[in-house]
Amino acid sequence: MANKKTKLELTWIGKDNRPRLEPRILLEDPEKSYHAKHRVAKNDIFDNRLIFGDNLLALKALEQEFTGKVKCIYIDPPYNTGSAFEHYDDGVEHSLWLSLMRDRLEILWRLLSDEGSIWISIDDNEMPYLRVLLDELCGRQAFIASNIWQKRYSRENREAIGDVHEYILVYAKNSNRFKDIRNKLPITEEQAKIYKNSNNDPKGRWRGIPMTAQGFRQNQMYEVITPTGVSHFPPEGRCWSTIESEFLRLKSEGRIWFGKDGNGQPNIIRYLSEVEGLVPWTWWESNEVGHTDEAKKEIHYLFGKVDAFDTPKPERLLERVIQIASNVGDLVLDSFAGSGTTGAVAHKMGRRWIMVELGEHCHTHIIPRLKKVIDGEDQGGISKTIDWKGGGGFRYYKLAPSLLEKDKWGNWIINKQYNSAMLAEAICKLEGFKYAPSDSVYWQHGYSTETDFIYVTTQALSRDQLSLLSQEVGNERTLLIICTAFRAQDSDFPNLTIKKIPNAVLSKCEWGHDDYSLQVENLPSAPKPEKSQLELFDFAEES
Repeated sequence: MANKKTKLELTWIGKDNRPRLEPRILLEDPEKSYHAKHRVAKNDIFDNRLIFGDNLLALKALEQEFTGKVKCIYIDPPYNTGSAFEHYDDGVEHSLWLSLMRDRLEILWRLLSDEGSIWISIDDNEMPYLRVLLDELCGRQAFIASNIWQKRYSRENREAIGDVHEYILVYAKNSNRFKDIRNKLPITEEQAKIYKNSNNDPKGRWRGIPMTAQGFRQNQMYEVITPTGVSHFPPEGRCWSTIESEFLRLKSEGRIWFGKDGNGQPNIIRYLSEVEGLVPWTWWESNEVGHTDEAKKEIHYLFGKVDAFDTPKPERLLERVIQIASNVGDLVLDSFAGSGTTGAVAHKMGRRWIMVELGEHCHTHIIPRLKKVIDGEDQGGISKTIDWKGGGGFRYYKLAPSLLEKDKWGNWIINKQYNSAMLAEAICKLEGFKYAPSDSVYWQHGYSTETDFIYVTTQALSRDQLSLLSQEVGNERTLLIICTAFRAQDSDFPNLTIKKIPNAVLSKCEWGHDDYSLQVENLPSAPKPEKSQLELFDFAEES
């Protein structure tokens, strides 16, 4: 039997059903935007974005401007556990959960920069399926780590085996470079205790690192003589970690330690001042990054005990993610904002941020929390550790309504809530133009290149008006005209392309669909399976 290559692929009911998303425009509400009254630091950031609306539509709205620009994405999506939470309905049927996550992850992956990475909190219920889904979307080579967060520090006697951890999956756009891109973790005083200075070395605290390495290398198998005359060779199965000339250089610089009595095997002296940080690893202990009790106390501190989230994440956990994945000034995105922890921590750490939230807690929790951060009143979480004083700000946006609506006869028409500026911006986004209205040229609403422009109007254009436009555009430029009606043939004006609205955009997407959320009541019913659940959610083989 001939060998054949197989590709593992996760299959589920409705996998091929994909939404045709409308790229909405974002409308700022200045009354809900908030900024510090004065600069606190030179690098204060004021153009952060808080977006209220369905997170899939919001991601689609961000796609044109932010594709390839986000350095770090962290999301904490509903885990599909079957539990009912106050702010989320977390019991989405498995196949629907996979479809809804797939649709969001596809856009999130496109938003990442070439040096970007995505970090996803998840528990055991969906983690294996999410791993395979991410492998399929991002490529298996993009996988970096499955970090284990110790969310609890006490045992639960009610469970068969205590649930003490969650996962944070990490995928990077450039996994080969991620080691060079990511940051190390700062060393804590507890971790620094192994560095001593028993000999009053003027260079400060140090530790001895055994000068051996695994394996056999001929030029690293030399004899070492201690100051007391004791001879040492590498232990069996090992060699010295450096060649002899390098060892002699280190010895001449006083960087070799032979133990208190001077008879021991050589150790290379490493000073605490030389330690740039610790390489991250996949075990994240609660005493290092916080736990669920700590997270709840942070929420209680901000909002009181009456109205608190059931499953918040501690600020130290987000600090760990953002520390590894980004630098000051980089852009961090969270499309499942929840109580706003990601934005709050990113703000305190000097990162730019975008958050998306649909629930009313965007107004009752996130905005008040961010105001406290900006005013310097939030001294919980990581604030005291990093000496947070406040500053900066954010802009609040909501999704515009659907561009098209049906009139009483069932015909598609331009939504009455759209003014001329909103219409021009929406059409630019739909046609792939950058919205940039000119102050001096009335027909330049946007551009795709330096010589290709777009003009959007609700007028019916006559042949004379089109002739005049054609003359102004000239032979070196082109203009796409979107209007309600026109009297001419395309061939009459070679530098003009003329389309009617709404016919010009009717087929581009699905209109009037405002909610793609993970709330069960907003989802279509899945067809009844004919096979068993185990057969349906399986790994299919492709030749």
